[in-house]
Amino acid sequence: MAEIDLNQPFYGYPVEKVVAAVQTNLQKGLTKVEASARLTKYGPNELEKEEKESIWEKIKEQFEDNLVRILLLAAVISFVISQFEDHEDSHAVPPWVEPCVIFTILILNAAVGIWQDLDAERAIEALKDLQSPHAMVLRDGEWTQIEAKDLVIGDVVEIKQGDRIPADLRMADLKTITLKTDQSILTGEVNPVNKITDSVQKDKAAVQDKINFLFSGTLVSNGTAIGIVCNTGMRTEIGKIQKEVQDAAKEKQEDDDPLSKRLDEFGDKLAKYVTYICIICWVMNIGNFSDPAYGGTIMGALYYFKVAVALAVAAIPEGLPAVITTCLALGARRMAKQKAIVRKLPKVQTLGCTTIICSDKTGTLTTNEMCVKELVLLTGQEASSLQVFPIEGTSYHPEGKIDGLESKLFKGNDLSGNLKRLCQSMALCNESQIIRGQRQSLKKWITN
Repeated sequence: MAEIDLNQPFYGYPVEKVVAAVQTNLQKGLTKVEASARLTKYGPNELEKEEKESIWEKIKEQFEDNLVRILLLAAVISFVISQFEDHEDSHAVPPWVEPCVIFTILILNAAVGIWQDLDAERAIEALKDLQSPHAMVLRDGEWTQIEAKDLVIGDVVEIKQGDRIPADLRMADLKTITLKTDQSILTGEVNPVNKITDSVQKDKAAVQDKINFLFSGTLVSNGTAIGIVCNTGMRTEIGKIQKEVQDAAKEKQEDDDPLSKRLDEFGDKLAKYVTYICIICWVMNIGNFSDPAYGGTIMGALYYFKVAVALAVAAIPEGLPAVITTCLALGARRMAKQKAIVRKLPKVQTLGCTTIICSDKTGTLTTNEMCVKELVLLTGQEASSLQVFPIEGTSYHPEGKIDGLESKLFKGNDLSGNLKRLCQSMALCNESQIIRGQRQSLKKWITN
């Protein structure tokens, strides 16, 4: 297999030159052997997945807050000191109860945060599963459906209305009069772009200038065409965007949200003041260390050290982290019911501090779904009047009903014939499919 230069301006080549450049055949496609070799050489047609945090990293994150660290340190010291105290009064609360309560609060606090993080990750994975995983490709002269990740440079692919483009394709042949794609995810333009098979004569063409290219991740609004795979995986336009975002995230460390900043400031001040008070309390009683009641100077020093630690534990609000976590978790669940996924709990409070939201293009504020709201049928002997029936439902879920239609459809009613013709037209003039299984995990997460 000869080396293929992937940096060539395929958009500026005629179809014949593109076929020669990627070493393929429009009538037969690639052979299975050639496709397998290219898959090994260029890698699968997939975007790089971010490395997930391990459960230990998630646990570590929950204890990075200054206030939590202070509580943890106070609980450890309190527990150690409790082991040296006398337990003469059987009716008194054992001294080890307090540190155990603090440990329990911290563990529950961390558990809630980790659970919310994992729950959000499952919802994000469910969203990723909604992408089309298959492609219709020509291999050894036969059209076959394969997984999109197995596409390679030079594959001949058929796309049609409603398909999600599986890779960056150079238009080779139009099967319909026109073909339009919605590439708003790349350019922000909401209007579908009309595609052509001719070459584009530009030295450095931007994405919106490459009207003979079909870009990975975009949707076909209408039409059917044949395309040649020119870029896959991270070499596609959507892959380049992902790489830029990942690089930017590495260069710029994420700023803390307002709540975390305030808690860190509060924890720093609390640690500073409590430390000063404990030292002052201990130093003020140096003259009492040698009191015979304590059994020696060392035991006296230890006694007043325990008093200082007890003072520090009393000054720290043990329930504050638990209360904050509970409130944020409740807020995250309320947002989840509105289909807003919150991965990190403290980010819930960030929205409460937001005063202005700047957004570009209407597509960022809509679901990009068009649904039928009313059904209109002609009535009368000469179709002189209209009968309007409202339709329930606001999404693509096959749920809802048509109010008042069932009672009108008795034998001999002219509405029956009109409705039959309307249903035939709707069934024959679209290529939509109802796929129930892919949305179940996301729907279950939201409704819970």
